[in-house]
Amino acid sequence: MTTAKEIIEYMESLQNEKQREILMRFFKTAPGEYGFGDEFLGLKVPQTREVVREARETPLSEVPILLMSRWHEVRLCGFLLLVDKFERNATKRLINDKQAISARDELLKLYLDYAEQANNWDLVDLSAPKILGHWLLLPSNLGDRDFKQQLVDTLAQSKCLWKQRISMVSTWKTSQQGDPSWCLRYAEIHLHHPHDLMHKAVGWMLREMGKQVSMDLLRDFLRQHSDEMHRTTLRYAIEKMSVEERRMWMKK
Repeated sequence: MTTAKEIIEYMESLQNEKQREILMRFFKTAPGEYGFGDEFLGLKVPQTREVVREARETPLSEVPILLMSRWHEVRLCGFLLLVDKFERNATKRLINDKQAISARDELLKLYLDYAEQANNWDLVDLSAPKILGHWLLLPSNLGDRDFKQQLVDTLAQSKCLWKQRISMVSTWKTSQQGDPSWCLRYAEIHLHHPHDLMHKAVGWMLREMGKQVSMDLLRDFLRQHSDEMHRTTLRYAIEKMSVEERRMWMKK
């Protein structure tokens, strides 16, 4: 499979009505819920990943067709193809390769152009750290760290929930690589966000920052902000602490 048409036709042939109904409930597609209107084929993520493996040589020009699909799983396939292409241009050998740098920048721009199509938390979480988050750590022709921060700030300040989540969840990768600054910045920016999906994302990324970089940094952040953050955020952030310490923070 090397065309969007072939990919979509194959994925549609795998439709599973029982699984479709399960996914529609799980991803909150009822009226008034955050995933309202999303449509599912009923494929499990491993099935979509298998399609990506079979279609990894699909030209980049075909990917936007997948990202604009009505089907959730087809959009996921498009985003995972971008992840695959990005990772193949971000190996240690290619970090400073001029052609690879240009390719990564092109993939990043395409990802951001279609960011609103990542319109559920799984689409964001499976793509943002591995594309945007990884790009933040690598050489780019687009700009320096200040430029990169402005770019993520724009996402964080967007009115689109999914772009906001991208700005937060992308910091998973930067924390994994030992840089806590991105996580701390966007956790503070989103600290008073009204949506439950962002409460969870902020707490999750703080937890990962503490685990990957420094529990003391996490404790410092909590000392400054635990009295003002949502309880869901706090519960997620302290999940890896001892029972005694978790109780202490929840009492504050």
